Amino acid sequence: AAQAAAMLHSLGVHTLQLLTQAAACILLFPRFLLTAVMLWLLDFLCIRKKMLMMPTAEEAARASEGPTPHETPGCLVSDSNRMFTLESLKAVWHGQKLDFFKSAHVGSLAPNPEVIQLDGQKRLRILDFARGKRPLILNFGSCT
Repeated sequence: AAQAAAMLHSLGVHTLQLLTQAAACILLFPRFLLTAVMLWLLDFLCIRKKMLMMPTAEEAARASEGPTPHETPGCLVSDSNRMFTLESLKAVWHGQKLDFFKSAHVGSLAPNPEVIQLDGQKRLRILDFARGKRPLILNFGSCT
């Protein structure tokens, strides 16, 4: 009976996680499409700029001598550094999912996660360390 209850609980947890992921996908898809279109437009503009700024034979010969101080390079786009790639779209999707599921939001209360003291015995919340109006500073740095 206990094993069946544990399996039902596990199934419920997995179902809730699946529903949460599905809701996130539905909510994030319009933002993702807008970002993908913006990436495509930026990619297109850089390629267009590169094509319009293609040097003539005379300019190419002059360029081989070295750039003059007043010349600025155009948009450097090749097949290997395109912005609108599957990898860039995956990164945009992942970033938007992280932003959606974060616990800190502008204008809302600060997250107050549980922390364990160094002795490993006592559990407190981060904001339990705040004293009056004195700012609480958390340093996640390393001494190495």
